[in-house]
Amino acid sequence: MNTLLVRRLLIDLNTPFPARWNGGDAFRSAFFNALSMSFPVGEQYFIDSVRNGLKTLPDEKQQEFAVEVQGFIGQEATHRRIHALFNAHLEKLGYHNEIARRAASRVTANAHRDPRMHVAATAATEHFTAIFADWMLRHPEALAGAEERLQTMWHWHSAEESEHRCTAFNIYNAMGGNHQWRIRTFYYVTVTFLSDVARQTVRNLWHDGSLFKWSTWRSAASFLFSKEGIIRSNVGLWRDYLAPDFHPNQHDARMSEQWLIDHQDQFSVVGKVA
Repeated sequence: MNTLLVRRLLIDLNTPFPARWNGGDAFRSAFFNALSMSFPVGEQYFIDSVRNGLKTLPDEKQQEFAVEVQGFIGQEATHRRIHALFNAHLEKLGYHNEIARRAASRVTANAHRDPRMHVAATAATEHFTAIFADWMLRHPEALAGAEERLQTMWHWHSAEESEHRCTAFNIYNAMGGNHQWRIRTFYYVTVTFLSDVARQTVRNLWHDGSLFKWSTWRSAASFLFSKEGIIRSNVGLWRDYLAPDFHPNQHDARMSEQWLIDHQDQFSVVGKVA
């Protein structure tokens, strides 16, 4: 069982920020904005899925996982709140959050499905967020030129995503979820997650007026598909999930652990689950 801390981030998110807050780079700003727009609905879905999955387990298994799930819920609820504050500034800048609408519609349409499917979808998405989180911490240039408070927000979120990357996966296994459905769900999440983020990023760039500028797509090509780009350099980690014996703890989490140690002055601990 993982030790999870519920932390309150000590940064100012009341002060507005410009549309191209990420170092003046239109693409990087639009991409991270798209991710943030997806988080409040997504985090609530993860909370509900894992909580409901826990309830299906036998009493002894519920007791085994209860405190870890409590910590998982606490962290995800904090992420939801922080990104809601961030997104409120985007809304004031005129950005339309289509990705949240699509995600909410999908959640409603699939609400009747087996709880294992929802936990499998959560585990799959958590794999994405964990590998992207580790990439973020290894590539500080992704946020080069952003205000320190916004860098802190994204790095804190990344570190905690890595920290609780095993929870949904463990619940899925405890529920008797099989490898075949885990992989089918993973492929589905891969397509929907990447397509949703891509569509919202394009919408953000259209609103920003930078969709058809050469500099935008030069930045996109480097950020996504260069040798160290967020997609190209993570293909191997994405593929690891397909192995029958895969477990998220096989991936290195030392970067996130070290960030949380080095930046304790940026948050206060409001709860601990051990």
